[in-house]
Amino acid sequence: MKTILILTGPQGSGNHLWSKIFALHPQVTGWSALLDNYWIGHDQEPFAEYWQDPDQLKYFKWAQSDWYVTSMSVPYMMNGEPTVPDFKAFVSRLQVAGLRVKFAVLGRDRNIVQMQQTRVRGAPTLATALAEFSQLAAPVFLSYEMLHLYGQKYLENIQQQLAFPIATDDPRIRDILATDANTKYFTPIKHHPTDDLARHASRRHT
Repeated sequence: MKTILILTGPQGSGNHLWSKIFALHPQVTGWSALLDNYWIGHDQEPFAEYWQDPDQLKYFKWAQSDWYVTSMSVPYMMNGEPTVPDFKAFVSRLQVAGLRVKFAVLGRDRNIVQMQQTRVRGAPTLATALAEFSQLAAPVFLSYEMLHLYGQKYLENIQQQLAFPIATDDPRIRDILATDANTKYFTPIKHHPTDDLARHASRRHT
């Protein structure tokens, strides 16, 4: 059965990074243009016109693949306007076309997401995203931090959970993960009171 995976997450949670990861597999039709470009606006995402008008999905040619990925953050920018995807209408049209629909909801540190949204969009939009995601059916949650920490092993685990092809050993993954965008938000501290407690607890007592 033909399957489409919908990647979605709060704005700034890694939609572009995950889109690159899923576009690596030769059997998957995804946002392949990102593999040659660091960043592209969501108005150029392969299914963008169908998110805008889900009725147009009845004209989509599904013969090219058995596996598809589309990526939309909540909100995404369309013609300069923040837009919330109409998940219900989009999924309904996909199911009419005979596709199995799966959801992967992206996660990143809450504080970083809110800081990023405020820096880029002027105000946090996390509450809007969380309200939308609460209505999604049986999503698998993907973690930005876990991806950078465990790499291939984490991707293998996700592949099992989603039952969806991922090029877990593709050498390009190393380049995609070469920079952890979280680091620019970190300021190391020299000392915290719990440090002393941890040192004391790990002492050898005589």
